[in-house]
Amino acid sequence: MLRAVLDEDLEVFFQQQCDAEACRLAAFPARSRRDFFVHWRTRVLGEPANVARTILDAGVVVGNVVSWPQDAVRLVGYWLGREFWGRGLATAAVQEFVGGVELRRPLHALVIEHNAGSIRVLEKCGFVRVGREGRELQFALGGRDRDC
Repeated sequence: MLRAVLDEDLEVFFQQQCDAEACRLAAFPARSRRDFFVHWRTRVLGEPANVARTILDAGVVVGNVVSWPQDAVRLVGYWLGREFWGRGLATAAVQEFVGGVELRRPLHALVIEHNAGSIRVLEKCGFVRVGREGRELQFALGGRDRDC
């Protein structure tokens, strides 16, 4: 279900982040084509501290899951194409990611309060709500940091 991100995956990711409904739910604006590719190639894949995987279903690219350091915590995020929502793919991908790829703890996630689907994904994967900042809910997945 998860594999390393290939350059050809970026076009799929770009198209997925252009979806207006997905952007509304994530409360995250779509990037221009140029900005998107520069961001992914330099800020996501180009940073050694980041971990990024492509989510596959029956060999089809359905989205991505990524972790990165930010403000003294490790964040995790994911994005799936709308045509793949509601099938349990995000939950399965995040479970696989936090269970076998990204083993550092604690992990954190930020979700806008109206994104009920993403909140359910995190809760099913063992994340618990630990705070709120404005409209953003903060979640954490505890446990010992395996790098310690």
